[in-house]
Amino acid sequence: MKIISVQPSTQASRAAKDQPVDNNMADEDIALIAKALSHPARIQIIRLLLSKKTCIGGDIVDVVGLAQSTVSEHLRILKASGIIIGEITRPRVCYSLNPLRLIHFKDFLGLILESDGEASDAEYACWVSPQKNQ
Repeated sequence: MKIISVQPSTQASRAAKDQPVDNNMADEDIALIAKALSHPARIQIIRLLLSKKTCIGGDIVDVVGLAQSTVSEHLRILKASGIIIGEITRPRVCYSLNPLRLIHFKDFLGLILESDGEASDAEYACWVSPQKNQ
């Protein structure tokens, strides 16, 4: 098995060095946000909240067109990730976006986008060549 090493992209390395290390945003936290954004119904809920700023849970159910229990589960996941907040005003819950929660996630994606795909150049590619049995 032959392993070819990857040479770090100079631009990506510089970008990473220029960025302060943020210990507040652990890998698990980035994954939590990514997972919360990984369902079309949750994206639809976020788009709705973007357009209305705040929304009552029942209105979200009407717009999304899924069962109330399904929408509640999607709202629970978004709320657990911190992407949305829910304020209880009996008997309703009013939901709104928490854009500050996404700043570190945005910075993480920015690092990826700033890399300009340099690491995908053929001379820097990392691959393992299967070795035939001898």
